[in-house]
Order: sequence, then C-alpha cells, then structure tokens
Amino acid sequence: MTVIDLPQARRLAFGVVLGQAAVTIVAAGLAWAVCGGRPAFSALLGGGIGTVASLVMVLVAFGGRSADARAALGAFYRGEVLKLVVVIGLFVVAFKAMKVAPLAMFAAFTATLFVYWIALSAALWPGGRARNEKLAEPAPPAKAGVANTVRDRAS
Repeated sequence: MTVIDLPQARRLAFGVVLGQAAVTIVAAGLAWAVCGGRPAFSALLGGGIGTVASLVMVLVAFGGRSADARAALGAFYRGEVLKLVVVIGLFVVAFKAMKVAPLAMFAAFTATLFVYWIALSAALWPGGRARNEKLAEPAPPAKAGVANTVRDRAS
C-alpha cells in the first residue's frame, strides 16, 4: 500500500497548482509565438481556469485540520464539487463575456489536467516521493503466559 502523510500530500497538492500555473504561462507563450494575441489570451484563460479550480479544491480539501477520516473525505468531496462548479462557471463567463479562441483555451485547460496526472503518477510510482508501507497486521491472539505487546511485557 502506498501512503502519503498529510504534510507531504499538502505540499504535493500545492506543487500541482504551481505546476499548472507554469504550464499555463508556457502554453500562453507558445500560443503567442505561433498564433498571436487572441489565442495566447485564450490559452491564458483556459489554463487559468484549470489552475484556479485546482487551487480552490486544494484550499477546501486541505483547509481543515480534522483527524477524523470521515470529515477529511467530506472535505475532499466538497472540494471536488466546488472545483467542478468553478470550472463550469468560469468557462461560461469566458464564453459569454469574451471573444476567445476555443481550441487554445481548451488545449491549455487540458494541459493543466495532464500536470495533475503526471504529478500524481510521479508521487505514487515506486521510487517516487511517497513511502511504501504495508498495513499493520493484527497481532495473533495471546497465548496463556506469553507476552504479546510491549505493555504486556512490562507488566
């Protein structure tokens, strides 16, 4: 089983957001060099939508300090729902309020999604930053007269 502790997961999540911002800037620069101003601005919008949505998810998911697994899972679900709402809302605003180049905008947005998958696979791949640990196996039942734990031995 692969385990990532909370501080490491938080760093990884914010690292993904920074990587998405960097990819957005690179995509906008490439669009500027190849196609000009409107596609560059559209790429900046598309990548920005992906980056902002991921940032919202990370802030909601890692905002609490709960040790309760159910509360942590709930925070991740709320973060994902809010991320989806942000993506849909920002795309609607972009299409309604601005004249955009859809291909450049969706290409940069898609590039931000690849950053997430690349970072996740790098973190969870054997030899990545995550620690590989086995689940603790339950101790066998105590036999009469045999100490099973450190506390039993100290008694």
